[in-house]
Amino acid sequence: MKKLFAFVAVLMMLGFGASINALAQDEPIDTTAVEQVADSAATDTVAAVEEEGVTVGDEAELEEGGELHKKIKAKFIEGGASFMGALLLTLIFGLALAIERIIYLNLATTNTKKLLDNVETALESGGVDAAKEICRDTRGPVASIFYQGLDRADEGVEAAEKSLVAYGSVQMGLLEKNLSWISLFIAIAPMLGFMGTVIGMIAAFDQIRMAGNVSAQLVAGGIQIALITTVTGLIIAVILQIFYNYILSKIDSLVNSMEDSSITLIDLLIKHNLKK
Repeated sequence: MKKLFAFVAVLMMLGFGASINALAQDEPIDTTAVEQVADSAATDTVAAVEEEGVTVGDEAELEEGGELHKKIKAKFIEGGASFMGALLLTLIFGLALAIERIIYLNLATTNTKKLLDNVETALESGGVDAAKEICRDTRGPVASIFYQGLDRADEGVEAAEKSLVAYGSVQMGLLEKNLSWISLFIAIAPMLGFMGTVIGMIAAFDQIRMAGNVSAQLVAGGIQIALITTVTGLIIAVILQIFYNYILSKIDSLVNSMEDSSITLIDLLIKHNLKK
């Protein structure tokens, strides 16, 4: 199930990236003809909108949305296909891994209080085997840890406690899976942006050298285009960092729940053994 969620997330993000690349590569060949067609289409659209009773404000909002899309597309093209494409892939894979972790952690969240109550009831009524059956039917790392501890309960409370600690480390490793890759993408995105900026600055200075004079328009244009990759890399890093911190908070919550519930389970086993 986890692999299925990860596969679907990757496909969705790759499809989104492919659509952006396709839009970015569709540059108009004849600008004048395109503008004439656009003006004609806009006139027809306004007439149709007025006939349907749509207000001018709604039409303005639609035009603003279209202008924003065009600006993003233009900036993507200006930044260069190589570095902007690499940054886009960084965002896609980083978000895919983050979404997979969020889905996994949400599915791993368990109502520990209810689970402890069910285990205690099973210990009192059916013994350790009944409690193991409860844990087997419950998903999440807490239930898995309980099962390992109950499986060693016949060897004594100390053996059960060691089993809980050992298997708790295994579950923590599963919770933190792929976090290193997300942190890698967070670090790579600004680096790729800075690299694109440096290469763009080199290209701008080459144009100045070939022109033979320092033109303010030439310098400003080259620097503006070079800085687009830096801004894009920083934005991607901020987005992935927000997801990363959320994932860390979920893991901390689950680990605290695992530790607290494990202590409670040991107390229940001691109480159960005393009743024996």
